[in-house]
Amino acid sequence: MRVLVSGMLAALMLAGCVPTATVPMAPAPVPQAATQIDNPDQAARAFVDVVTRVEPAAEQVCRAYLSPQRCQFQIAIDDRLQAPPNAFQTLDDAGRPVLVFTLALIFEARNEDELAFVMGHEAAHHILGHMSRQEQSAITGAMLAGTLASLGGGSAADVEAAQSMGAQLGARSFSKDYELEADALGTEIAWRAGFDPANGAQFFTRLPDPGNRFLGSHPPNAQRIQTVNQTLDALKTGAR
Repeated sequence: MRVLVSGMLAALMLAGCVPTATVPMAPAPVPQAATQIDNPDQAARAFVDVVTRVEPAAEQVCRAYLSPQRCQFQIAIDDRLQAPPNAFQTLDDAGRPVLVFTLALIFEARNEDELAFVMGHEAAHHILGHMSRQEQSAITGAMLAGTLASLGGGSAADVEAAQSMGAQLGARSFSKDYELEADALGTEIAWRAGFDPANGAQFFTRLPDPGNRFLGSHPPNAQRIQTVNQTLDALKTGAR
């Protein structure tokens, strides 16, 4: 895995929180025509451009919610060729946010708008504290299920199994809400970076639709696209 900060672009070419401060937002630039991606070389160049423009926008939005120290985004590429298309947010050992993209996802994107939207979405997960909130939900679910199993006379193995199941259920309790929240804030980040989030959200149309399954981890694709469009309308009218 190669970790890239926005200043290390040459290397790439080889391959519910409450705001704590109010940061004035610069006017969003007019979206440019999306650069189409047809081959690996174009994908690499597109990713460089997206990182260069989205990372500062994500940091600007982040500072309206979190301290500057928690808004120093790093971009990482999982360069395992067998890794499926995926992107996720994590933290490094110093607690700084890292946005990770697999090569497959970068090469699967059809234009820069899609890459920008995905990057904004993952940055939004960090800004909104979804990782820590999900972990706390998992801990609470595990404790509650384990306690109930113990009170019901379950064995140590029964309690352990209940804790595992409770952690899974707890982690998924609000996952759909988190995804929609990240879609909305990710839309704002991509828009402020000068991309077209509505075009970027077309990425969803090529994903298997999870539907509205009970305790599913993601909301229906149509609902996610609707969230993006509503957020974009609000941004354009100044309502957000």
